[in-house]
Amino acid sequence: MSRPARVRVERVREAGSATTLELFFDLVFVFALTQITALMAEEPTATGLLRGTLLMMVVWWCWVGYSWVSNLVKADEGVARVVMLVAMAAMFLLALAIPESFRDLPGGLHGPTVFAFGYLVLRLVHVVLFWIISGDDAGLRSQVGRFAFTMVGGTVALLFAANTSGTAQLLLWGAAVVADYGGTLVIGAKGWRLNSAGHFAERHGLIVMIALGESIVAIGVGVTHLAISWPIVVAAILGLSVSASLWWVYFDTTALLGEHALSGAEGEKRVSMARSAFTYLHLPMTVGIVMLALGLKKVLTYVGDTEHHSLSDALHGAPLWAMYGGTALYLLAHVGFAWRCYQGRKVYRLVAGVVLVALVPLVANLPALGSLGVLAALLIALNVVESIRFSASRDEIRHADA
Repeated sequence: MSRPARVRVERVREAGSATTLELFFDLVFVFALTQITALMAEEPTATGLLRGTLLMMVVWWCWVGYSWVSNLVKADEGVARVVMLVAMAAMFLLALAIPESFRDLPGGLHGPTVFAFGYLVLRLVHVVLFWIISGDDAGLRSQVGRFAFTMVGGTVALLFAANTSGTAQLLLWGAAVVADYGGTLVIGAKGWRLNSAGHFAERHGLIVMIALGESIVAIGVGVTHLAISWPIVVAAILGLSVSASLWWVYFDTTALLGEHALSGAEGEKRVSMARSAFTYLHLPMTVGIVMLALGLKKVLTYVGDTEHHSLSDALHGAPLWAMYGGTALYLLAHVGFAWRCYQGRKVYRLVAGVVLVALVPLVANLPALGSLGVLAALLIALNVVESIRFSASRDEIRHADA
């Protein structure tokens, strides 16, 4: 115990693991992902995808902040427990306001302002908790002070965006993202602390799992009110195959190697790796999965809603780009992650990502079920090729402890 009485906190040790309160907090993040997917589905255009991406970046930054705090002190002990529950309420409020984050609906409170207020509370209590736990650590306290300025910049930009529309609103959202991400990059890694590499890697692995869960939910949501049919069965199995393939890409060996690399690093080098490989590069992974979820939801609607679509209808435009481009983004983020953590060269994933983008104009001429089938086949082939090509090292990595 590092502090008595009302500001008691309990430090996380190197062997620390995720607490149930952190997992409880993640449930609200799941709801936020569902809201973002639904918002993009209502407006499946380039602008809709841009808004969804900006929302993901803002929501991700809120989650990331608490992943760093809970790596220093146990989330379910002392004052941290109260702060996490307050943050959870703010995140839930923010998630509820996502459908109105850009455009206020008639009646009730002003949606964009409610979203900005939820963001303000999330960031404020995060900085306050960081300040409390910094204690006599002058380096950490100084870094938290600099970090607070980035929080102010991002929050002010969102508050201004709440009272604008159109291009000006998008630019202000962009400014908020730049203030948060760019500001944190500028202040550097020196001064931050990372107590447990295992805990940090576990938290990010769980959030990838949560995002993959959203892609599976999207498959079911797309046909909730439709009668089950053979096309729906086939599309659902193909969609599940895509999600399972993305799970394989991350959890087969990449996650293990990333955790080992982070555990082997120390001091500022460990913090720098955690920031770039996990905080930054897990964002495009998560965005890619959410984009995929949008595409899967649309495909299931196409093949199941026989009143408005036929099996020959092609998936095109923003939903197709979301499905293929999102998957490519996920794979390319893995290329960067592997290189940053352990100088791994993921050539097959790089090629697969490029091929997916190049295929979009071609699969746009296929029925929606056909475009999903091509995606599933390519991802399965990628995992088979990698498993065969690197079978010896794969076995060694997966059974290192044994």
